[in-house]
Amino acid sequence: MQEIRIERVTKRFGALEVLSDVDFTIGKGEFAAIVGPSGCGKSTVLRMIAGLDKPTEGKVLANGKPTGKPSPERVLIFQEHALYPWRTVEDNVGFGLELAKVPARERRERIDEVLEKVGLSGFQHYYPSQLSGGMKQRASIARALIMNPEVLLLDEPYGALDAITRLTMQNELIKLWRGTGKTVLLITHDIDEAVYLADTIYVMSPRPGRIISRVHADMPRPRNRNSTEFIKLREQIMDHLDIGTYSI
Repeated sequence: MQEIRIERVTKRFGALEVLSDVDFTIGKGEFAAIVGPSGCGKSTVLRMIAGLDKPTEGKVLANGKPTGKPSPERVLIFQEHALYPWRTVEDNVGFGLELAKVPARERRERIDEVLEKVGLSGFQHYYPSQLSGGMKQRASIARALIMNPEVLLLDEPYGALDAITRLTMQNELIKLWRGTGKTVLLITHDIDEAVYLADTIYVMSPRPGRIISRVHADMPRPRNRNSTEFIKLREQIMDHLDIGTYSI
Protein backbone atom coordinates (compact mmCIF):
# COMPACT_ATOMS: atom_id res chain seq x y z
CA MET A 1 0.00 0.00 0.00
CA GLN A 2 1.04 3.61 -0.38
CA GLU A 3 1.63 6.41 2.09
CA ILE A 4 0.36 9.76 0.81
CA ARG A 5 2.11 12.96 1.87
CA ILE A 6 0.96 16.49 1.09
CA GLU A 7 3.84 18.86 1.88
CA ARG A 8 3.18 22.62 2.13
CA VAL A 9 0.96 22.59 -0.96
CA THR A 10 -0.45 25.78 -2.42
CA LYS A 11 -2.56 25.74 -5.58
CA ARG A 12 -3.51 28.71 -7.71
CA PHE A 13 -5.62 28.94 -10.83
CA GLY A 14 -4.45 32.21 -12.29
CA ALA A 15 -4.92 34.84 -9.58
CA LEU A 16 -7.31 32.59 -7.60
CA GLU A 17 -5.66 30.81 -4.68
CA VAL A 18 -7.60 27.62 -3.99
CA LEU A 19 -5.26 25.92 -1.50
CA SER A 20 -2.80 27.51 0.89
CA ASP A 21 0.03 25.67 2.66
CA VAL A 22 -1.83 22.35 3.00
CA ASP A 23 0.18 19.75 4.89
CA PHE A 24 -0.84 16.24 6.02
CA THR A 25 0.06 12.55 5.77
CA ILE A 26 -2.12 9.48 5.23
CA GLY A 27 -0.45 6.30 6.39
CA LYS A 28 -0.37 3.04 4.47
CA GLY A 29 -3.71 1.28 4.82
CA GLU A 30 -5.29 4.21 6.66
CA PHE A 31 -8.84 5.39 6.04
CA ALA A 32 -8.86 9.20 6.06
CA ALA A 33 -11.50 11.79 5.21
CA ILE A 34 -11.56 15.50 4.41
CA VAL A 35 -14.52 17.72 5.25
CA GLY A 36 -14.90 21.39 4.52
CA PRO A 37 -17.06 24.02 2.83
CA SER A 38 -17.81 23.98 -0.88
CA GLY A 39 -15.05 25.53 -2.95
CA CYS A 40 -12.30 25.01 -0.35
CA GLY A 41 -10.23 22.80 -2.67
CA LYS A 42 -11.04 19.31 -1.35
CA SER A 43 -11.47 17.83 -4.84
CA THR A 44 -8.33 19.64 -6.02
CA VAL A 45 -6.36 17.75 -3.35
CA LEU A 46 -7.73 14.46 -4.71
CA ARG A 47 -6.89 15.39 -8.29
CA MET A 48 -3.30 16.15 -7.33
CA ILE A 49 -2.93 12.85 -5.49
CA ALA A 50 -4.37 11.09 -8.54
CA GLY A 51 -1.81 12.86 -10.74
CA LEU A 52 -4.44 14.80 -12.68
CA ASP A 53 -3.19 18.16 -11.45
CA LYS A 54 -0.01 19.62 -9.99
CA PRO A 55 0.60 21.95 -7.04
CA THR A 56 1.73 25.49 -7.66
CA GLU A 57 3.98 25.18 -4.63
CA GLY A 58 4.87 22.24 -2.42
CA LYS A 59 4.92 18.49 -3.02
CA VAL A 60 2.41 15.65 -3.38
CA LEU A 61 4.12 12.32 -2.73
CA ALA A 62 3.11 8.65 -2.86
CA ASN A 63 5.63 6.47 -1.02
CA GLY A 64 8.05 9.37 -1.27
CA LYS A 65 7.73 9.84 -5.03
CA PRO A 66 5.97 12.79 -6.72
CA THR A 67 2.53 12.03 -8.16
CA GLY A 68 3.37 13.78 -11.40
CA LYS A 69 1.03 11.80 -13.64
CA PRO A 70 -1.95 9.42 -13.35
CA SER A 71 -1.15 5.91 -12.17
CA PRO A 72 -3.24 2.72 -11.87
CA GLU A 73 -1.91 2.53 -8.32
CA ARG A 74 -4.15 5.48 -7.35
CA VAL A 75 -7.75 5.42 -8.57
CA LEU A 76 -10.20 8.30 -8.33
CA ILE A 77 -13.92 7.49 -7.96
CA PHE A 78 -16.41 10.31 -8.53
CA GLN A 79 -19.97 10.92 -7.39
CA GLU A 80 -21.17 10.14 -10.91
CA HIS A 81 -20.54 6.51 -11.80
CA ALA A 82 -19.54 7.24 -15.45
CA LEU A 83 -20.43 3.72 -16.63
CA TYR A 84 -20.71 3.22 -20.38
CA PRO A 85 -24.47 2.76 -21.02
CA TRP A 86 -23.91 0.48 -24.03
CA ARG A 87 -21.75 -1.97 -22.08
CA THR A 88 -22.95 -4.57 -19.58
CA VAL A 89 -21.78 -4.59 -15.98
CA GLU A 90 -19.08 -7.15 -16.70
CA ASP A 91 -17.90 -5.24 -19.77
CA ASN A 92 -17.76 -1.99 -17.81
CA VAL A 93 -15.93 -3.55 -14.89
CA GLY A 94 -13.47 -5.39 -17.10
CA PHE A 95 -12.76 -2.47 -19.43
CA GLY A 96 -9.37 -1.71 -17.91
CA LEU A 97 -8.31 -5.34 -18.18
CA GLU A 98 -9.50 -5.35 -21.78
CA LEU A 99 -7.30 -2.34 -22.56
CA ALA A 100 -4.40 -4.10 -20.84
CA LYS A 101 -5.00 -7.10 -23.13
CA VAL A 102 -5.58 -9.51 -20.24
CA PRO A 103 -6.70 -12.88 -21.68
CA ALA A 104 -10.47 -13.39 -21.76
CA ARG A 105 -10.49 -16.33 -19.34
CA GLU A 106 -8.46 -14.51 -16.69
CA ARG A 107 -10.55 -11.39 -17.28
CA ARG A 108 -13.79 -13.27 -16.58
CA GLU A 109 -12.36 -14.82 -13.42
CA ARG A 110 -11.24 -11.47 -12.07
CA ILE A 111 -14.56 -9.84 -12.98
CA ASP A 112 -16.52 -12.56 -11.17
CA GLU A 113 -14.27 -12.21 -8.12
CA VAL A 114 -14.61 -8.43 -7.82
CA LEU A 115 -18.36 -8.46 -8.50
CA GLU A 116 -18.77 -10.88 -5.61
CA LYS A 117 -16.80 -8.50 -3.37
CA VAL A 118 -19.14 -5.60 -4.13
CA GLY A 119 -22.33 -7.65 -4.00
CA LEU A 120 -23.11 -7.69 -7.73
CA SER A 121 -22.84 -11.40 -8.46
CA GLY A 122 -25.59 -12.36 -10.89
CA PHE A 123 -25.74 -8.91 -12.48
CA GLN A 124 -22.92 -9.44 -14.98
CA HIS A 125 -25.18 -9.13 -18.03
CA TYR A 126 -27.24 -6.15 -16.84
CA TYR A 127 -26.86 -2.73 -18.41
CA PRO A 128 -26.47 0.45 -16.30
CA SER A 129 -30.04 1.51 -17.14
CA GLN A 130 -31.28 -1.65 -15.41
CA LEU A 131 -29.43 -0.91 -12.14
CA SER A 132 -30.34 1.17 -9.10
CA GLY A 133 -28.16 4.12 -8.11
CA GLY A 134 -26.41 2.09 -5.43
CA MET A 135 -25.73 -0.77 -7.81
CA LYS A 136 -24.25 1.60 -10.39
CA GLN A 137 -21.87 2.94 -7.76
CA ARG A 138 -20.95 -0.61 -6.73
CA ALA A 139 -20.10 -1.31 -10.37
CA SER A 140 -17.98 1.84 -10.48
CA ILE A 141 -16.08 0.75 -7.37
CA ALA A 142 -15.65 -2.74 -8.84
CA ARG A 143 -14.15 -1.21 -11.99
CA ALA A 144 -11.59 0.54 -9.79
CA LEU A 145 -10.85 -2.47 -7.58
CA ILE A 146 -10.27 -4.86 -10.47
CA MET A 147 -7.08 -2.96 -11.36
CA ASN A 148 -5.86 -3.62 -7.81
CA PRO A 149 -4.92 -0.03 -6.93
CA GLU A 150 -3.05 0.74 -3.73
CA VAL A 151 -4.98 3.94 -3.05
CA LEU A 152 -8.71 4.66 -3.43
CA LEU A 153 -9.62 8.33 -3.79
CA LEU A 154 -13.34 8.89 -3.27
CA ASP A 155 -14.90 12.21 -4.25
CA GLU A 156 -18.38 12.35 -2.67
CA PRO A 157 -19.08 8.83 -4.00
CA TYR A 158 -22.49 8.53 -2.31
CA GLY A 159 -23.70 12.11 -2.62
CA ALA A 160 -26.37 11.28 -5.22
CA LEU A 161 -27.82 8.30 -3.33
CA ASP A 162 -30.88 8.21 -1.10
CA ALA A 163 -30.27 8.07 2.65
CA ILE A 164 -30.91 4.34 3.14
CA THR A 165 -28.77 3.30 0.17
CA ARG A 166 -26.04 5.65 1.34
CA LEU A 167 -25.90 3.98 4.76
CA THR A 168 -25.74 0.56 3.13
CA MET A 169 -22.92 1.63 0.82
CA GLN A 170 -20.97 3.07 3.75
CA ASN A 171 -21.04 -0.33 5.45
CA GLU A 172 -20.01 -2.03 2.22
CA LEU A 173 -17.08 0.35 1.85
CA ILE A 174 -15.84 -0.50 5.34
CA LYS A 175 -16.00 -4.21 4.48
CA LEU A 176 -14.04 -3.64 1.28
CA TRP A 177 -11.42 -1.55 3.06
CA ARG A 178 -10.98 -4.14 5.79
CA GLY A 179 -10.77 -6.92 3.23
CA THR A 180 -8.17 -5.23 1.03
CA GLY A 181 -6.18 -3.01 3.39
CA LYS A 182 -5.98 -0.25 0.79
CA THR A 183 -5.20 3.36 1.63
CA VAL A 184 -8.43 5.36 1.34
CA LEU A 185 -9.08 9.10 1.21
CA LEU A 186 -12.72 10.19 1.21
CA ILE A 187 -13.99 13.67 0.36
CA THR A 188 -17.40 14.35 1.87
CA HIS A 189 -19.73 17.14 3.00
CA ASP A 190 -21.42 14.70 5.38
CA ILE A 191 -19.83 14.97 8.84
CA ASP A 192 -21.61 11.84 10.09
CA GLU A 193 -20.26 9.91 7.11
CA ALA A 194 -16.70 11.05 7.86
CA VAL A 195 -16.95 10.11 11.55
CA TYR A 196 -18.57 6.76 10.74
CA LEU A 197 -15.98 5.73 8.15
CA ALA A 198 -12.61 7.35 8.77
CA ASP A 199 -9.75 6.83 11.21
CA THR A 200 -8.60 10.42 10.71
CA ILE A 201 -10.69 13.41 9.63
CA TYR A 202 -9.05 16.55 8.27
CA VAL A 203 -11.10 19.73 8.51
CA MET A 204 -10.51 22.42 5.89
CA SER A 205 -11.17 26.16 6.01
CA PRO A 206 -13.03 28.18 3.37
CA ARG A 207 -11.02 29.16 0.29
CA PRO A 208 -8.10 29.31 0.20
CA GLY A 209 -8.35 25.87 1.78
CA ARG A 210 -6.08 25.06 4.72
CA ILE A 211 -6.09 22.21 7.21
CA ILE A 212 -7.48 23.76 10.38
CA SER A 213 -7.94 20.59 12.41
CA ARG A 214 -7.00 16.91 12.47
CA VAL A 215 -9.48 14.72 14.35
CA HIS A 216 -8.86 11.08 15.28
CA ALA A 217 -11.91 8.81 15.37
CA ASP A 218 -10.61 6.27 17.88
CA MET A 219 -13.74 4.16 18.10
CA PRO A 220 -14.32 0.45 17.44
CA ARG A 221 -16.27 -0.61 14.36
CA PRO A 222 -19.13 -0.90 13.63
CA ARG A 223 -19.65 2.58 15.05
CA ASN A 224 -22.79 3.61 16.85
CA ARG A 225 -23.98 6.96 15.48
CA ASN A 226 -25.93 7.57 18.68
CA SER A 227 -23.04 6.91 21.06
CA THR A 228 -21.61 9.67 23.24
CA GLU A 229 -18.20 9.36 21.56
CA PHE A 230 -19.68 9.67 18.07
CA ILE A 231 -21.77 12.71 18.97
CA LYS A 232 -18.81 14.42 20.65
CA LEU A 233 -16.63 13.94 17.58
CA ARG A 234 -19.36 15.25 15.30
CA GLU A 235 -19.81 18.31 17.50
CA GLN A 236 -16.05 18.87 17.64
CA ILE A 237 -15.86 18.94 13.83
CA MET A 238 -18.90 21.21 13.62
CA ASP A 239 -17.22 23.61 16.04
CA HIS A 240 -14.10 23.70 13.85
CA LEU A 241 -16.25 24.37 10.81
CA ASP A 242 -18.19 27.06 12.70
CA ILE A 243 -21.49 25.72 11.39
CA GLY A 244 -23.99 28.52 10.96
CA THR A 245 -21.47 31.04 9.66
CA TYR A 246 -21.39 29.34 6.27
CA SER A 247 -22.92 26.32 4.63
CA ILE A 248 -21.04 23.10 4.02
